Amino acid sequence: MLIRAPAILCSVLPNGEHGAIIRVLTADHGLAAAYVAGARGRELRPVLIPGNLIEVEVRSRTVSQLPSARVELVASRGPWLSEPLPSAGIGWACALTAATLPEGHPYPVLYESLVALLDAICHAPSARGWARVLAGYEVLLLREVGYGTAPAPPPDEQWPDLLARLERQGKAIANRLLADRTRDVMGARAILLGRLRRIGFDA
Repeated sequence: MLIRAPAILCSVLPNGEHGAIIRVLTADHGLAAAYVAGARGRELRPVLIPGNLIEVEVRSRTVSQLPSARVELVASRGPWLSEPLPSAGIGWACALTAATLPEGHPYPVLYESLVALLDAICHAPSARGWARVLAGYEVLLLREVGYGTAPAPPPDEQWPDLLARLERQGKAIANRLLADRTRDVMGARAILLGRLRRIGFDA
């Protein structure tokens, strides 16, 4: 197997003394897992941040072998990780994607939507500008993997109604997509919703 493509880095799991197992989403190949040697070194640490847009080369000699990957940074989300709301939004969107999509199935619409969501989180003036995009991404992901027919949030939806929508969608995600790993992944969503609730009606 050989994949060379732009990708969104969705998760990084340390492995061994110096390496890590990453999960990346590409438009044409879907989600892929691979081992990156030297992942915890000074050169790769700023590259291997969930949410980063990278150029990835994934190689595997056999079907049963975990592929290895080489990565190059295209666009970093690092500058926004010091901000509580953007950091929580990026963390949840990437964790959800990495935990729920099957590997090797292309989801080009989800890929483009996740790129748009991450861009919105980083560049919108406030969380009000991207929370609706996040809700829409969750609806799309549920639909793409075979759950739910809920419509996307309307553009004029009031903030309390949007928060209520996110609460409802969270239950669907936990029960349908993450039933066997709710504690691990839904914790990131709880942090995000807690921060969104605190911005209030006038933020």
